[in-house]
Amino acid sequence: MKRSGFAAIFSIAVAALASATHADAQNGPDLIFRKSTDFKLLTPNDKLATYGVDDPLVEGVACYYTAHEKGGVAGMFGVAEQTSEVSLSCSQYAPIKFKEKFGQGDLVFSERRSLLFKRMQIARGCDVKRNVLVYMVYSDKLVEGSPENSTSTIAIQPWGGQTDIPKCADFVR
Repeated sequence: MKRSGFAAIFSIAVAALASATHADAQNGPDLIFRKSTDFKLLTPNDKLATYGVDDPLVEGVACYYTAHEKGGVAGMFGVAEQTSEVSLSCSQYAPIKFKEKFGQGDLVFSERRSLLFKRMQIARGCDVKRNVLVYMVYSDKLVEGSPENSTSTIAIQPWGGQTDIPKCADFVR
């Protein structure tokens, strides 16, 4: 009886941690779609999942990343350490408006990739010379990070009838 009570509490705790691993931003990323990459008979398949996130300081910009999500028993309980390979693509979908100043390399989004020590980060910068927003995705780990990364750029362009093109250099602190 005691053992089954512990198992129930453990399962609830693992489920709570698993749900927290995917949504560290205010509203979390938007799942666009998932595709299985293999077949596992009794446990969830490994998948590639594509998510979208809005830049919280730059209106009109969204970034999309695709990350591996491990299945199996560890993935089923949300305790699998996810791989570091993540691809990134960002685009302008409306007129760009800066809400406030930002630092080079400030974080746009961050999420856990393991139960405790690994995080995936999306950082933002500005190529002042070319008026281009630069986004980089990478993962870090308390002891040893990964050199795996991906970069995406957005040349700030007029949108619709917009005549005044904002300069990202004016918003870098």
